[in-house]
Amino acid sequence: MTANGVPKRLTWAVELLDPAPGDRVLEIGCGRGVAVSLLLGRLTTGTVTAVDRSATAVEAARRRHHAAVADGRAVFHVRSLADADFTAGSFDRVLAVNVNLFWTGAADAELTALRRWLTPGGLLCLCWEPPDGGRAGDIAGTVGRTVEEHGFETTVVRDGVLVAVLGALPGQGRAGQP
Repeated sequence: MTANGVPKRLTWAVELLDPAPGDRVLEIGCGRGVAVSLLLGRLTTGTVTAVDRSATAVEAARRRHHAAVADGRAVFHVRSLADADFTAGSFDRVLAVNVNLFWTGAADAELTALRRWLTPGGLLCLCWEPPDGGRAGDIAGTVGRTVEEHGFETTVVRDGVLVAVLGALPGQGRAGQP
């Protein structure tokens, strides 16, 4: 936990994502909206769209961010990533923290959709804090290969037990890989 009670994995993930003030960000598996709070703190004209399968979690996130929802800066959807449908080029950045879909299965359809939804030069940031820190290397290897196979330029970043796979799309834009 950080000093403000936010789990380190979330602050670290948002720092890696490094959204610009006007970015359009998609968060996959938003839970109760804690990372959305961090994202909104960095966005001035940008927006956050968040999806989660849990109606209870999404309702809590909507309540937490009622002002941002009211002014159109945040939108929350109850749905799985597989059921989401966004227009091509809808997002500059995509964030997922502890979303096991990407390393427990192929996630081919989801990664194909994310590639379509991201703008050229966009960035996909997939982060985990595995309960057993020894699994971080396995996660990074599996996810890194899969993301790369879908046309992303990948970088693996570690911080203790935290691991992230960053997938940058080629093209004009600011992928912002460290």
